[in-house]
Amino acid sequence: MNLEGKTAYITGGARGIGKAIGLRLARDGAAIGILDLSVEAAATTVSEIQALGVKAAAAAGDITDYEATKAAVAQLQDALGAPDILINNAGIDKAEFFVNTTPDQWAKLIAVNYTGFLNSSHACVPLMIERGGGAIVSLGSDAGRVGNSGEVVYCGTKAAVMASSKALARELARHKIRVNCVAPGPIQTDLLAGLHEAEKGKKIMEAVANMIPMKRIGVPEDVANVVAFLVSEDAGYLTGQVISVDGGLTMIG
Repeated sequence: MNLEGKTAYITGGARGIGKAIGLRLARDGAAIGILDLSVEAAATTVSEIQALGVKAAAAAGDITDYEATKAAVAQLQDALGAPDILINNAGIDKAEFFVNTTPDQWAKLIAVNYTGFLNSSHACVPLMIERGGGAIVSLGSDAGRVGNSGEVVYCGTKAAVMASSKALARELARHKIRVNCVAPGPIQTDLLAGLHEAEKGKKIMEAVANMIPMKRIGVPEDVANVVAFLVSEDAGYLTGQVISVDGGLTMIG
């Protein structure tokens, strides 16, 4: 994909899927802005991206805080210019049966996974409108499409991201801004590892891999490659879509 001359902002871009997306878009020629709470990890990722010969910058910001998000976006704009691409990637999860969770846990999941999506989108969309177009790709989840035991609130936040993205796609089509989602299945990240730890977790992941038609857990690059397509001109007639990246686990029509 050719993204030369484009600038992409990625929330939660310091590690995991966000980092893989940043590296992939950088290889396609895009300048990369990373918005992340972890300053050290973001700086390391920025250095790796710059080594590929493109511009990159990081801004520390809490996407659950609207004003902090706007300030971080302004910092990236000063360093790299306004965004042509926004990747809403930041997210958290905690596997626990719903009856054992607390309202504070719900609020944290909703704040990061859904309010964060709203904050970063609201901060960036006006800049894209001024530029005359753009592309937004947000990370949903297969969990938000089919439901997962132990992830009641997480599933709800991801379903909300995907539903709101479809509505946003309708609103922004007139401005030549495309809005799509990827819905990863199980992907090898620190987040997934944290949900399934120790020997029991290992057995769970082996069982999940056996359920996947392609017989493996995904890697961050599997998601990054689909994102790269969605933000490119090759996907110029795609908007309001949710694409599962799960090795065939769900095969949702």
